Amino acid sequence: MQTMSRRPSTLDFDKSRYGWEPDVDYRAHPELYRVGRGEQGVLICQPYKDELVPLWRFKTPDEAETSSAAIKAKFKAYLDAGDFVGADLARTFLQMGFTRARRYANYRGGRKYTGEDHHKLPRGTGEPEKARSAEIFHESWKAAEANEDYAARKNDWKQRFG
Repeated sequence: MQTMSRRPSTLDFDKSRYGWEPDVDYRAHPELYRVGRGEQGVLICQPYKDELVPLWRFKTPDEAETSSAAIKAKFKAYLDAGDFVGADLARTFLQMGFTRARRYANYRGGRKYTGEDHHKLPRGTGEPEKARSAEIFHESWKAAEANEDYAARKNDWKQRFG
């Protein structure tokens, strides 16, 4: 039987293979943007990070509702402006709102592992109201992914740039 390594994945991180750079203006150079898997690159890509982070809140369902609506509006505005990179990052912030709220719903303080020895903490110790916040973001995230204009642009972008 194989044993799993307890080494954090960040120790084996290969920066040369990472597709996003913090010193690139992705609005000025959209051709450098790569569609990531999951939430990759979302907290690096400027100037979009600075535009979207202030809108991103999930502490309460009311905050999640307001935040989700604001990010959806940015998503639509980016699409209307022909800015696929902004739309993709707004969609990713909606996804991240879901995953972060879900983690806080499942685990007290949002921590899955202990700090000292990386033992997994018990699930179900989180804040139940965060589950509603997660649902709000999940609905918005899935609606953004289902947007036909966005889906066509994403497919085109991946074929052209990766």
